[in-house]
Amino acid sequence: MSPRKRARYSRVVQYGVLVVIVVAVVMGTDWSNMREQVFNLEAVQKMASDVPYAFVNTVKYTASAFAVALALGLVLALMKLSSVRLYRIVATGYVEFFRGVPALLVVLAFAYIVPVAFQVRFSSVTVTIALALGMVSAAYLAETLRAGLQAVPKGQVEAARSLGMTSGQTMRSVVIPQAFRMVLPPVTNEIVLLTKDTSLIYVMGLAVPDYDLTRLARYTLNNVAVGGLTAFVVVGIAYLMITIPLSALTRWLERKTGSKGHV
Repeated sequence: MSPRKRARYSRVVQYGVLVVIVVAVVMGTDWSNMREQVFNLEAVQKMASDVPYAFVNTVKYTASAFAVALALGLVLALMKLSSVRLYRIVATGYVEFFRGVPALLVVLAFAYIVPVAFQVRFSSVTVTIALALGMVSAAYLAETLRAGLQAVPKGQVEAARSLGMTSGQTMRSVVIPQAFRMVLPPVTNEIVLLTKDTSLIYVMGLAVPDYDLTRLARYTLNNVAVGGLTAFVVVGIAYLMITIPLSALTRWLERKTGSKGHV
């Protein structure tokens, strides 16, 4: 048998196995119970008015956390490239710590431990979430930005210095702008991950107006007699409305910049 025929028969077998699995799942599902508990239109109608504000809150929390992460991540990246050893040690310790600790623990720490330990009361829920998730995301962005800064050709730096620019001016006007263009795809991908990480704030004591999508789903599950699981379907679709365009943007940026890097 020729390699082409073997490959064709292999595909036929794989498709056959896939069809068998799909048929088995469809036949083994209790669709009447699924319609009542998971795809309940009445439950959708009950939570329809609450989804928009939860959607907006999720986007707001993501944007604020990303602003903190980007600023702090750039500082950490510069510290890791610094000639001062102490800066490199501090930045490396920060990155290793926050990449090794679960984000959920950081959210819990900012929600309960930090206010007690330092007698600090954050001005709003958004600030608490931005700091908690932003500090975790900064550890990942720092490595991405560091790689981008190191990827800028040295000739660009030498040309800028030969024009009389100081090292600070060269970094601000030449190196950082070029580095950001190169790391746009993985940075955009980090926004997708950060959007999903906002689901971790369900552990915080949030008021109803501050609910994100996941917290709204849990609230609906506990307060709707029938069809509560439908909330997770609705919330899942809402998350996809955020993440799918961002993922498409990431792929477009990868094609545009020719970058295949990832976070």
